[in-house]
Amino acid sequence: MFALATRQAVRTVAPIRQQKRGLVNWMVNYPDRVMEMKKIQQAGGTCQGEYNPTWLKQPGDNLTLIFGAGLVGYGAILSCVGYYRLATGKGKKE
Repeated sequence: MFALATRQAVRTVAPIRQQKRGLVNWMVNYPDRVMEMKKIQQAGGTCQGEYNPTWLKQPGDNLTLIFGAGLVGYGAILSCVGYYRLATGKGKKE
C-alpha cells in the first residue's frame, strides 16, 4: 500500500518532460561545411602533391608551417649547443 502511494505521489510531483537541449544545442546544430572544405582540398586535380600539397591549401596553413619549422629549428640549435657544451665541458656549474 505504501509503495503504491509513493508511486502516485512521485507521478504528481515530477511530470515527465521532453529534453530541450538548451546547453548542447549550439554543438549539434551547426552548418555542415564538409563539401566546402573538400573543394579546397581537392583543388588542382589529383597526383599533384609534390607541387601543391594538401596541407598548404587552406588559408593560414603557411603560418602554421613557419611556426612549426621555427620550433624545430630552435630545438635543433639548442640541441647542438647542448652537445657542444657536453663535449667541451663548457657551461658547467661549479
